[in-house]
Amino acid sequence: MFGLDVVILALVALVTLAVGGVIYAVFYEKVTDDVAAKRLERIVEIGSAKAAEAQSAANQRSKRSVQSALKEFEEKQKAKTAGTKPTLAMRLARAGLGWDRKTFTLVSIGIGAVMGFGLLVLSGQLVVALGGAVVGGIGVPAWLLDHLAKRRQKSFIAELPTAIDLIVRGIRSGLPLGDCLRMVATETKDPVRSEFRTIMEAQQMGIPVGEACLKLYERIPLQEANFFGIVVAIQQKAGGNLSEALGNLSTVLRERKKMADKIKAMSMEAKASAAIIGSLPFIVGGLVFLTSPSYITVLFVATSGKLILIGGLLYMMIGIFVMRQMINFDF
Repeated sequence: MFGLDVVILALVALVTLAVGGVIYAVFYEKVTDDVAAKRLERIVEIGSAKAAEAQSAANQRSKRSVQSALKEFEEKQKAKTAGTKPTLAMRLARAGLGWDRKTFTLVSIGIGAVMGFGLLVLSGQLVVALGGAVVGGIGVPAWLLDHLAKRRQKSFIAELPTAIDLIVRGIRSGLPLGDCLRMVATETKDPVRSEFRTIMEAQQMGIPVGEACLKLYERIPLQEANFFGIVVAIQQKAGGNLSEALGNLSTVLRERKKMADKIKAMSMEAKASAAIIGSLPFIVGGLVFLTSPSYITVLFVATSGKLILIGGLLYMMIGIFVMRQMINFDF
């Protein structure tokens, strides 16, 4: 009896081992595949986490590099422009005149001499002629330089977005930045063409393209030119997608110009009203002088009339200044 129990236990053990072996043989591959898949998934997760951390660290380093580069460029620009007045050569360059100091001096003397001689002939008084000569020799040339510089800056702003779009298309098509700048220097309108030609000449002399673009702000003292120079200089120093940055800059410049045009259109009514109000006293005074000279001559002869005239002119100047401040928008 005891021997039969041992045999039965042995058979049960053998059957159990046989069934276990069959189950192991059938499900081994699946179990090992699941374990391998879990291990691989874990490895991928760890690798992805490390890659994300590395990418985040790289982005942070790039961001810090761009911020430090931007801060450095801003400090350089502030150091250059703080407390410094533009020289005569720089003012001539901003006005787009290829004159030297001698030519400008001769032109100023000629303008002063003509105005002085004309006032001497008209008034017959030497003091008035000398005053006109001083104004013509100093004030008129300075006003002319400022006027030409502002007109040139307006033309530059109008053409700059087109030039930036040309650079962006060239970069996206695979051309290097130097070739794109060369295209702008040959295919755009002045003054953008002449300014980018100056950039190319500076680059050929050994100046880095980023520094050459930063010098554009010295000749065209506008924020738009400063933006362009900083974008190119940062890309050259810290790297990045130049086409995307310049594309965004072009969009910003076009939106700024659109906003400026909108502000001008909305303020034209106020400007016309201010011009009419400011010119009305002089027009009325001139008409009264033509129709009744004896009636208005009292203002120029009597002492009280002169005081009233001086007070009226003073209040007119204050009113014109206030109206100018009300309709003068900075953008």
